[in-house]
Amino acid sequence: MIIDPWSSEKYEYEKLFENFGIERFTPNLWNDLPNAPFFFRRNIVFGHRDFDKIKRAINSNGKWAILTGLMPSGKMHFGHKIVIDQVIYYQSIGADINIAVADIEAYATRGFSLKEAERLAIEEYIVNYIALGLKPCRIYFQSRNEDVKDLAYLLAKKANLSQVNAIYGFQGSTNMTHVFAPFIQTGDILHVQMEKYGGLRPTLVPVGVDQDPHIRFCRDLADAHRLYSIIPKNEKVGIFVKTDENVKELLNIAEDIAGEHGEVLERIDSYKAVYARIKDIISLDYELAEAERKFSEHIFLLPSSTYHRFISGLDGNKMSSSKPQYALFLTDEPSDARKKIWAAKTGGAISAEEQKKHGGKPEECMIYELFTYGLIREDKELEDIYRRCKEGSLLCGQCKKYAFQLLEEFLNELKEKRDNARERIKEYLH
Repeated sequence: MIIDPWSSEKYEYEKLFENFGIERFTPNLWNDLPNAPFFFRRNIVFGHRDFDKIKRAINSNGKWAILTGLMPSGKMHFGHKIVIDQVIYYQSIGADINIAVADIEAYATRGFSLKEAERLAIEEYIVNYIALGLKPCRIYFQSRNEDVKDLAYLLAKKANLSQVNAIYGFQGSTNMTHVFAPFIQTGDILHVQMEKYGGLRPTLVPVGVDQDPHIRFCRDLADAHRLYSIIPKNEKVGIFVKTDENVKELLNIAEDIAGEHGEVLERIDSYKAVYARIKDIISLDYELAEAERKFSEHIFLLPSSTYHRFISGLDGNKMSSSKPQYALFLTDEPSDARKKIWAAKTGGAISAEEQKKHGGKPEECMIYELFTYGLIREDKELEDIYRRCKEGSLLCGQCKKYAFQLLEEFLNELKEKRDNARERIKEYLH
């Protein structure tokens, strides 16, 4: 099974845990975070890699970063909004926000010129981000950041064509700009740990699951450049030196740091290994990485990630800019949004009488899904709509009318805020 980051298909989320090693995003990861947001409470964010590192940083007031990106290849719709909802939340609890405009990727995979990508990024995304409530942060264009491009090239030394093809399913006919695009993504994700951008720190990448190949590839490259390998087994941890240079010095460092975090059990120089009982592997990994930077500048903590479910289009398929009649855009006029809402697929019965008798199916309804993805913020109100639909006391026409009422208010307010946001764009671009 291969996940294609550039397709518009929907995924069977349950298969992703087994096939790709994504971990479930359970309430114990978020229920003690400040003001737990709707996308956590409603299981919209359903999976993760190493979120515990981010949680540790949040709860200890440590430094940590967000890296996310926007693909300037179409209009911004409600499916894109869920990403910025997350970014705004993380910004509110102390994250350093970095947003990449993926103009190189748009050129490589969608055929947009850099100039057109810039126009779309500013008019369709950045202005809406500011209007939605994003405070000043760092937004940059891939094509203009030499550190990102240089890092992508340098990190590529630890990758080979077989590995890339296995992850992405590239064919002999794939153009090389497309092949290089994942390396640029790696540069995006990891460069925020360079000293000039904030230094070594946990980094979270919130994405839809279609972007997991980029996360896996980036983690593989980051790991390949590390000088130590940490392998927990039973009640002890093995710390192994992966290079043939400076082995004794690296073992001395590992032994000292392991002693500070637990009990050193054994050191075997011939295995280039230190074995220890460690109380806190996250802190151990961070201190080892800091020590490694004295030997190599390309040392990074493996990035963490979260994965959110895609909102459906109004026809029940994945919402996409390529199907504008089924997508709700943030720049839609209320009159256009109304037509789309009234044509949306629902979970209602074939008649009002049947629905009153047997109830509806909110889990199959695109209107209820819109409510779930933030159009309704209060959980009790959402639960009430679900219950009334199931028991047949709430009909589809009533729900659609209410959805449009909420949507019209949202679109009109956002349009007004966009007008003010255009004056502030320079505060964000770096």
